[in-house]
Amino acid sequence: MRILIADDHAVVRRGLKEILAEALPSAEFSEAGNGDEVLRHLGKTTISLLVLDISMPGRSGMDVLRDVKHTYPRLPVIILSCQPEDQYAVRCLRAGAAAYINKESAPEELAMATKKILSGGRYVSASLAEKLIANLDESPGKPLHELLSDREFEVMKMIAAGVPLTEIGDRLHVSVKTISTYRARIMEKMQMKSNAELTRYAMTHSLID
Repeated sequence: MRILIADDHAVVRRGLKEILAEALPSAEFSEAGNGDEVLRHLGKTTISLLVLDISMPGRSGMDVLRDVKHTYPRLPVIILSCQPEDQYAVRCLRAGAAAYINKESAPEELAMATKKILSGGRYVSASLAEKLIANLDESPGKPLHELLSDREFEVMKMIAAGVPLTEIGDRLHVSVKTISTYRARIMEKMQMKSNAELTRYAMTHSLID
C-alpha cells in the first residue's frame, strides 16, 4: 500500500506521514509539493490513496482533484483544507473526494478516515454530516454563492478579496477575457452589479477574511 501526501509545506507532509504511519505500519509513502508533482507521481507509481491539500501553489486542489478523478476514477482522495467545511466540503465530495477533513481536526480524524476509505467507504465528520443533510433543502433561502459552479465560486472569492482580473487569470492559467466572462456569470447569478457588492456579500458570509 502506497499513500501519496500532497502539501506545499514539508513540515505538514511530515506530520501527516507520522499520523498515518502510526495507524498503518505497513504503508509506504510518497510526497508531492504541488499539483504537477501529484500527476507525475500518479503517472509512474501505483498509489492506493491520495491525501491532497486544497490550497497549493499553481493549480488549485480542486483542479487537481477533478483531473485525478477523470484519469484515475477509482483512486480514493482525501481533501485536507484550512477552509471551513461549509465553503468547500460539499463541492469536493461532489467532485469525487472520499473525504474532506479540516487540518485542525486531522490528528483525530485522518487515520480513522483513511482506514474507512481503504476499506471501500467514504468518510464525513459529524458536523459535515449535518451540513450535508441541510444541503438537501433546496429552499429559496439558499445562499446565492451556492448557485455558482466550483470555478465561478473560486473566481468570486478572489474578486471579492480584491485580486485584479489579470492576476486571477495568471493564477488559474486562463485569459483575462475568460475571467471577465466568469465575472459576468457570477454577477448575473448573484444578482449583483459591482465588485463592492460581492465583497460585502463575501464578508457577510465569511467567505473571505
